[in-house]
Amino acid sequence: MHVVGVGTASPPARYTKAECLQAFEQSDWFTRLNGRAHFVARTVLQRDNGIDARRLAVDSLDQVFAIDPNTLSQRFLKHAPQLAAQAADHALERAGLQPRQIDAVIVSTCTGTLCPGLSGYVIERLGLRADVQAFDLVGQGCAAALPNLMLGRAILGGGTCEHVLSVCVEVCSAAMYLDNDPGVLISACLFGDGAGAAVLSRWPGATVGSRRIEWQDSASLIEPAQRSALMFEQRDGLLRNILTRAVPALAADYAQRVLGTVLERAGLQPGDIGTWVMHAGGRDVLQALQTRLELRPDDLRYSAAMLREYGNLSSAFVYFVLEAALQDGAAPGWWWLSSFGAGFSCHGALLSVQ
Repeated sequence: MHVVGVGTASPPARYTKAECLQAFEQSDWFTRLNGRAHFVARTVLQRDNGIDARRLAVDSLDQVFAIDPNTLSQRFLKHAPQLAAQAADHALERAGLQPRQIDAVIVSTCTGTLCPGLSGYVIERLGLRADVQAFDLVGQGCAAALPNLMLGRAILGGGTCEHVLSVCVEVCSAAMYLDNDPGVLISACLFGDGAGAAVLSRWPGATVGSRRIEWQDSASLIEPAQRSALMFEQRDGLLRNILTRAVPALAADYAQRVLGTVLERAGLQPGDIGTWVMHAGGRDVLQALQTRLELRPDDLRYSAAMLREYGNLSSAFVYFVLEAALQDGAAPGWWWLSSFGAGFSCHGALLSVQ
């Protein structure tokens, strides 16, 4: 499988941490929450947590604090198809392909639910063929990009499709929840909105900015016993994100094990990886990854840069990191692509980039 086009999209409105804190302090929610909650929010939004700004699908930050099922579901319905189609348009343009050349489309999300699914909206907006194979993947959280790409590889391997469109879109502002739980508050301060897309092909064909990206091998690790460390739960008709202190250590442990599995099969060592395309999660997660994988800070520069400018984009994040590495002209060779999240799950793929 070859990745022949990568694209991303995010809402135009950019909000800094200072702006988010000011809006929170001026909202009705501030008076509803206790002093400890105020302390947690101020700590996360005033200290360096690896994030400077986020893109949110709202016209003003006061809209973020209108937290009810109907408002949030309408926000998802309005913005998820739009962001997904924008990212896909960019990926198709870079691949040099027309929408009608796409034989299958895979759309992943965890921040909203539609029936019929998001894939139908993407098909409509892009003008894909009526006989395109369409798949909607849900419930995989921040880890979803790699399973999405793995399914794309399997579809291409079946021999009936030439080009597959992979899309991950998250409207995290449509999954807003606030209460006095520190994990809930930290989550509300970390996540942003965005979409990523990739065009996958059986053959090299057109290349991404004259780069050839070939998927070599991949592996997954899922441990349901750790499900409660990171997950959504339904409460009062809303998605409530559970985020625990165990996540950075779990992410680093699982990432190391998945990496080791693939590198052993390929006869490679970690030092052979020249470019690391990693889901960030947050500053603490990046630090845990750096320590466990024995990386230099510069090795995670693309993940750190995307986290600082966009926040945690959940499943869409690794498309932003991959795009940043390509735009920067990262050196050819072996690249490592990895995502992790709810489940607890981790996935990784070895890419050959020329």
